[in-house]
Formats: sequence, structure tokens, C-alpha cells
Amino acid sequence: MTKRRMWRLLALLFAFSLVAAACGGGDDDADADAGETETETTAAPSEDEAMDEEEEMAEEEDEGATGALGGAAAEEDIEAAVAGEDEEEEMADEEMMEEEEMMFDRSTLEGIFEEAAARRAKSVADLTEKIESGEYGVGDDGILRGPAGFTIDISACPDDWSDTTGITDSQVRIGHTTAQSGNLAAYGNIAYGWENYFNWINENDPIMVGGSPRDLTLIIKDDAYVAAQTIEFVDELIEAENVFSILTLGSPNTLAVYDKINEECIPHPFVMTGHPAWGDPVNHPWTTIMQMSYSTESILWGAWIRENLPDLLPVKVAGLVMDNDFGLAYELGFEEWAHANTDVVSEYLPVRHDPAAPTLTNEMTTILAFEPDVFISMTAGNPCLLAVQEAGQSGLYDDINAKGGALFTPSVCKGIEAYMKPAGDAADGWWIIGGGSKDSTDPKFIDEPFMSFVNSNLEAGGLDPAVSLYAIGYTYGYPYGEALRIAADLPGGLNRTNFILAVRSIDMYHPMLLDGIITQLNGNADAYFVEGSDFSQFNATEQTWTQVGDVVDVNGKSTNCAWDKDNGGCR
Repeated sequence: MTKRRMWRLLALLFAFSLVAAACGGGDDDADADAGETETETTAAPSEDEAMDEEEEMAEEEDEGATGALGGAAAEEDIEAAVAGEDEEEEMADEEMMEEEEMMFDRSTLEGIFEEAAARRAKSVADLTEKIESGEYGVGDDGILRGPAGFTIDISACPDDWSDTTGITDSQVRIGHTTAQSGNLAAYGNIAYGWENYFNWINENDPIMVGGSPRDLTLIIKDDAYVAAQTIEFVDELIEAENVFSILTLGSPNTLAVYDKINEECIPHPFVMTGHPAWGDPVNHPWTTIMQMSYSTESILWGAWIRENLPDLLPVKVAGLVMDNDFGLAYELGFEEWAHANTDVVSEYLPVRHDPAAPTLTNEMTTILAFEPDVFISMTAGNPCLLAVQEAGQSGLYDDINAKGGALFTPSVCKGIEAYMKPAGDAADGWWIIGGGSKDSTDPKFIDEPFMSFVNSNLEAGGLDPAVSLYAIGYTYGYPYGEALRIAADLPGGLNRTNFILAVRSIDMYHPMLLDGIITQLNGNADAYFVEGSDFSQFNATEQTWTQVGDVVDVNGKSTNCAWDKDNGGCR
């Protein structure tokens, strides 16, 4: 009890110090304010000088983008991180994390919640100061302003738009389209887990609006991973269900509706897909990504090959690609990297498959005939399991291992119970760029305090903790809940504009991700919540992903992505 009181006191003192620093302004804030004031009061440059400055800035932006794949950090930044050459930044990050861990005990659920409360308090203080000064928030010109140049023209929203749509006297109504039937139906379990977490919030620590609690209510629509159905359901959620915000699952599904959701000025954060297009705060300010971008994953595949297969270089790589916008993001990303690194990849063969295909035998036969050194599964859902099984049955698994090569399954198929365990010994030794997520059934995580909290809640709600995709609902629900709490404490209370400000400036510790993965967004400057990953290999005997080496994180270095499918992807 003494220890708990000590942590509670430290947390309270830390929260007060953060609030005081935010309100009073530290040295860094003072310097930043002084810089802004100096800019405003300095004599305006001549037209020629202004043009020269614009050209220099454009050149700097072009130089900064060299080697960068849209929606990912520059290749040199990622490879430096993989090779451990960014030691100074890593040491700084480690020191920061050590300071946080000294202040809060992440080995207890109480400590995790105390840290979350302190971080929220800091965010609320920072945002409130800027809102009250007129720097952030909706101005008289109808422009919502936020961090790092983030803006939304609220005057362009529909005439019947309201900042508080979806907030009733008893509820905050959130719409969700997902696949609970069809070939990717397993992903629909995430929705049940998300709902389970929101039920816990409602019963134990509800969101307060105007001094009274509001239940977080999920309105779930099963689109069966069919984009045309997603369009219909999004229309229904907007026009009939009057939702506050929307969450979608699937790249093709989200691409089909994110224009409309943004035109309707509806918050659309933490979508359940890693497509790089969600990192587009300028053209799609209401939409944000949660998981690691597929573009980053593509570069990490290449960087891993360069670092770990030097005796085989250049290698032949075959990719099994789901034939839709999801698979295309992977295919384009790795293809671009391979073409720029012919010393690493001599040939790259993408083989596409129908998302609804019951088997992958023909595709794997084509890949086997190509005789690759490396195989990368660029698919999702049940086809991930089929790819592992078919690789074993066809002989591809044995051929690649005999060469000393590698087989990769994608980050979206890290679930042990769903995608690895059913394949038996054929799953042993597969690699994954896992995006830093923890599997709730993995023996090395199952006894962690937050994971125990998750699994206990699932069981109490009638959900089987052995199905790890339920727990992924907490991976998405946790940052969503934190952003809602921050927004509710801002001037004006919970509304759509406060919510998107909270999302676009969020900086939090996520207990469902590996230590070393930084989770934050920063307006137009940092549009990707997770930009790091583990490199892990599956142990079929122990039924666990074994992390090999350190977590790699390139936080804040990913370029934004204005997606243009017809012209090769990100622009």
C-alpha cells in the first residue's frame, strides 16, 4: 500500500508540474514564442527575397525527401536504424523512456493508468493554452487550426453539419464498418474486443460530457470486406445513425469512403489498415492511421534482407499479393525499393491472388517455379494461413530454408491462434516485421498487467481470451479512448473539432505495443502514429514470436502520402 501511495503522489506531482510548465511556458516555449514574435515584427522581405526563400525551402524539402518512399521514412534513416547507426537518437529515446519509467511503474496496472492520466493532463494543458490564445481551434474565419500547420476549413463542411452530432444525453455514438463474414471474417473479432473495452470504460471510468457520463456506443456494420457494401453502410451511419465518428477496416474499403467521410467533416481516426494513404493530413485531415504503414514495412523487408542475407545477395524475391488496393500498397512499395536496390534484389516476382480464393495452390506453384531466395506474403486474413500451409506442402518452405533464405508473413497476420498455430511445423522459422504489436496469447506477454487486464475483461464479457484478435480491439480502442478523454477536457468539451485536435497532437504510452515503439501524432509534421517495428521469428514449438535484435523506430521521419493509385501510389 505504501508503494502504491508513493506512485500516486509522484504521478500527481508530475501532472501538476506538467500543467504548470504548459501554463507558464518553459525555456523551449519561450524561445518558440520569441521566434514567432520576431517573425511577425521583422520588416517584410522584398518580393525577390521571398521568392528566393520559397525556392530554398522547396529545394530543402526535395533534398529531405531523397530516398523516401511515400508514407515511409527515407531509406537511409530506416537502414541506419536497422544497422544500429542512430545510437545518439536511440540513447536519447532510451533516457526519455527511463525517466518516464522512473516516474511511473509500468509493471502495475495502476502505474500504467497513472501515466496515462498525467500525459492527458499535459496534453489538455498544452492544447487549452493554444486554444485560449487563438493559436488553435476554430477562428472567426471558419478555419480550424492545430499543431504543425494543421488546418481544416470548417466553413466548407455541409450546411447541416454540427460539431456535436452523435453526442446525445446518454451516448457518444461511434460507427464502425468491418468484416464479420467472408474470407476476412476473423478481423471482425477486433470489433467485439473494441466494444468490450468501451463497455469497461462505460462501467468503470466513463467519458464525462458537461459534467455527466456518456456511454461510448459502437454501431457495428458487417461489410464482409466488400467496398460497395462499405459505401452503403457509411451512408447509413452518416444519414440515419447520426454518428459522432467513424472507424473503417480494410484498405479497399477505406479508400472507397474516406473522401466522403472527409467531405462530411466526420472524425475518422485510427483506421484499421496500414495503407500509407491515411498519412495525408492536408487532403484528408479527418482520417488518421494507427498501425505501421505498409510502405515502412516494405522498406524494412529490404533492409532486413541486406543486413541478414549478405552471402546470398542479390536475391530473388517472390511476393504473394492480394489483388486489391491493400496488396497493391505492398507490391508498389517493395517494387520501388527493389528497383532502387538492385545490389540487394536481382529479381522481384509479384504473384497476385483473388481475395476470395479458397486455395492458393496455383499461385504457389508459380512462385515455386521461380525458385526464390526470399518469399514475402503480402496478403491478409485467411490467405495468410493458406500461404504458410501451401509453402510447406509445395516444398517452397524446404527449398528456401535449404538456401539459407527467409519466408515472411505480413504484419497484419501476427495472430498466433488464427494464422500460425493451425499451420503446425510449417510455421516454424517464419519471419515478420510485426509493427511492434503484442499478441495476447503469446506466453511472454500473457502475464503483463495490462494484458491480464485485457484477457480478464474479455472473459468477463463472454469472449474467449484465446482468440487474440479480440485483444487487438484494445490496441485500437486504447488510443481512441485517450483522445476522447483529452477532447472532453478541452474548452468547449467533447466535440468533433476538439476530438480531431486531440488525435492530431496525441502523445501517449501504449501498453499493447512493445517497449521502444513511440506512439504520437503531430499535425502536418508527423501523420503516422506508429513508425517502428520488431523483427521476430516464429517458434512453433513454444508458440511464440521471438524478437531478434532491438526494436527499430523512425518516429517522425515518414513522408506524408497523397495517394494516387493511377500514377504509382504516394505523391
